[in-house]
Amino acid sequence: MIYLNKNYAELKDSYLFAGIAKKTQAYLDSHPGQKLYRMGIGDVSQPLCPAVIDALHAAVEAQAHAESFHGYQPECGAPFFREAVAALYAARGVRLSPEEVFVSSGASDELGDILDLFSPETPAMVLEPAYPAYLDASVIAGRKIIHVPASAENGFLSSPPKTMEAALIYLCSPNNPTGAVFGRDQLQAWVDHANKTGSVILFDAAYEAYIEDPTLPHSIFELDGANTCAIEICSLSKTAGFTGTRLGYTIIPKSLTRQGLSLNSMWVRNRTTKTNGVSYILQRGGAAVFTPEGQRQIQTQIALYKRNAVTLTAALDTCGVWYTGGKNAPYIWLKCPGGMDSWSFFSYLLNEIQVVGTPGEGFGRCGEGFFRFSTFASPEDTVIAAQRLIGLFA
Repeated sequence: MIYLNKNYAELKDSYLFAGIAKKTQAYLDSHPGQKLYRMGIGDVSQPLCPAVIDALHAAVEAQAHAESFHGYQPECGAPFFREAVAALYAARGVRLSPEEVFVSSGASDELGDILDLFSPETPAMVLEPAYPAYLDASVIAGRKIIHVPASAENGFLSSPPKTMEAALIYLCSPNNPTGAVFGRDQLQAWVDHANKTGSVILFDAAYEAYIEDPTLPHSIFELDGANTCAIEICSLSKTAGFTGTRLGYTIIPKSLTRQGLSLNSMWVRNRTTKTNGVSYILQRGGAAVFTPEGQRQIQTQIALYKRNAVTLTAALDTCGVWYTGGKNAPYIWLKCPGGMDSWSFFSYLLNEIQVVGTPGEGFGRCGEGFFRFSTFASPEDTVIAAQRLIGLFA
């Protein structure tokens, strides 16, 4: 007898972004040739920077010659990539050993895979509105979910609950979808809570490159005590345009232990069992991101997306629409005008001005009545979308 994982039956009928794709495709099928202005799914529009392309080309060429060919890479990551990440953290005042850096195929994959470290009996604390994969991955594992709602009143930045229950705690800063960013004192409170309760924080830092305010932390490991309670999951997707190339990294300190076991050592064992490592070619391309030239080039692209945020928020200001985010973050979180629910607002924008965003309801119950725009579209499309918003609401 085969027994299936019945937790899948507890998932919603459709993953949020699959639902958006289905609705937009239905619109296009009935409106052939109509152009859509996609401000919803957070895919980037700009190509990989020249430093990365050059490194990828060189790595491909190396694979064409026996003397420079590279086969399997170390399961936890090539030393040159792990050392480059550790050097980036050192420049920010965070000391890591390369052995605390693990190369991944991207943050989304890692956020699901990392759950292997924890028994399904460990509950998951999800601060909502939240990236839906946090909830779905925990549901699939059969975990108890502790929902911690946030609202405009607390800036969509919840404080630790008074409960002392140990849990996996999902934190994302800058936040997807709200664009909210934890200040040092706010994030320190979560670190202190985790250490006090024996919880482990899964810190999603996929958007840290968009932080401009020097008082805001880029990494949870800038906070006292984080190395004994946190795992940090990072991505090159929004930092360097790797959405289609797939590469990221995860930080698991050697000092992070529970029940006498090292989570770093456990993850080494997991990776050496379940993966054959990320390809040499991709890691060479990723390592180029951390060179001085790579850093200069990706900052040029990030600045472009930040200008998109200015364009969209200026339009919302003109329309008198309440929003947050768009500063220190690539997402804008707005209140649906006229009391519309979020899916009705989605359909309204799609049908009236051909602008696609993301309904807030898909990020949790307290996201209802809100809507997310991403700033990753081309500047040209962003300008047109902003003009259409003004024409519709101003």
